[in-house]
Amino acid sequence: MTPLATRPLGRTGLAVTTLGLGGAPLGNLFSAVSEGEAESTLEAAWAAGLRLFDTAPFYGHGRSEQRMGAFLREKPRASFVLCTKVGRRLVPTEGPVDGGAYADVLPYAIAYDYSSDGARRSLEESLTRLKLDRVDIVYIHDIGVDTHAAEQPRRYREALEGAYPALADLRAQGVVRAIGLGVNDWRVCADFLRDADPDCFLLAGRYTLLEQEPLAGGLLAACERRGVSLIVGGAFNSGILATGPVPGATYNYKPAPAPILERVSALAAVAARHHLPLAAAALQFPLAHPAVASVIVGARAAAEVEATMRLFATVVPATFWADLKAEGLLDPEAPTP
Repeated sequence: MTPLATRPLGRTGLAVTTLGLGGAPLGNLFSAVSEGEAESTLEAAWAAGLRLFDTAPFYGHGRSEQRMGAFLREKPRASFVLCTKVGRRLVPTEGPVDGGAYADVLPYAIAYDYSSDGARRSLEESLTRLKLDRVDIVYIHDIGVDTHAAEQPRRYREALEGAYPALADLRAQGVVRAIGLGVNDWRVCADFLRDADPDCFLLAGRYTLLEQEPLAGGLLAACERRGVSLIVGGAFNSGILATGPVPGATYNYKPAPAPILERVSALAAVAARHHLPLAAAALQFPLAHPAVASVIVGARAAAEVEATMRLFATVVPATFWADLKAEGLLDPEAPTP
C-alpha cells in the first residue's frame, strides 16, 4: 500500500491524511449497519491508509462514537487524528427515541446545548463513549440557518459566548489540539472567522464539483490568509455526484430538484466524453485548493472504502477541468488538480 499523503492542519502542528473517514454511516445513517460490517469498514479504512476519523454524538445517538472508539483504542494513539463535536447533548431516556435519519439509535434523546458547561460535559461524555483519553479536533456542530432557521442568531450567539470560549480554554491547556465548526453552511464559517479564532472548519457539501460559493464568497481565501484549514465533507453532495442524475438521486439528503439534476447531467456528459467516473473528479476536486487539508468520505462497508480508493487513484486529465470551465460548469477561479 502506498501511504496516503498528509497535509498540515493550519497552525496546529497536526497533520491529516488527504482522505478521512466520516462516521455518520457507522451511526446507522438511513439504515442499520451491523457490528461486523462497522468493524470491517474501519479495518478497510485503516488498511487503505486513512488516519483521519470524524464522528459526533449525533451520529446514531452515540453509536458511531462507540464503534470508532472500540476500533481506534487498539491503535497507537499518535498514529491517527480523531474529531468529534459538541452542541448536541445526549439525554438518557426510557421512552421511544426518534432517530430521524438514523436507524436503531442508542437510547438517548437529543438536546441542543451550545453553552460552556454543555460543551465541556459533551466532550467528557464523548470520551467515555470512545473510551479514549483525548480527541484531537472538536467542532461546534450545526449552528447554521439550515439547522436552526429563525433561531439561528440566538444559537450562534450562545455558541460564540459559551461553547467557543470553553473549547478555546481546552485548546490553551493542550487538552485538544484544534477547534472549529462542523457545519453545512459556509456563511456561518465566514461569520465565525470574523468573530473567533478557529483552527479549522469541517464544511459539508458546499465546496464541491457542483457548487463553489465559498470560493466566490471569499471564505477560502480568508481561511488561507488566516492559516485556517478546511476539511471538506459531502464531496458527493450527499449522493448525486456519486450516482449521477439517476431517478432517486439525492442532494442535501433529499431528492434532487430539477435544476440540480440538469447541472449534474451536464457535468456527467463532460465526464463521459473523457471516459471518466464523475465521482472520481468530485472526490479529487476540493483538494486542489490550498486551504483544503482533507476530504472525508462516509462508508458503511469495506467495499465502499475500496471503491473510494479506486476513485481517488483515478487519473483525471487536465482537459476535463478545462472543458468544465469552458462550458461554465466550474468557477473559472477554482484551482484544479
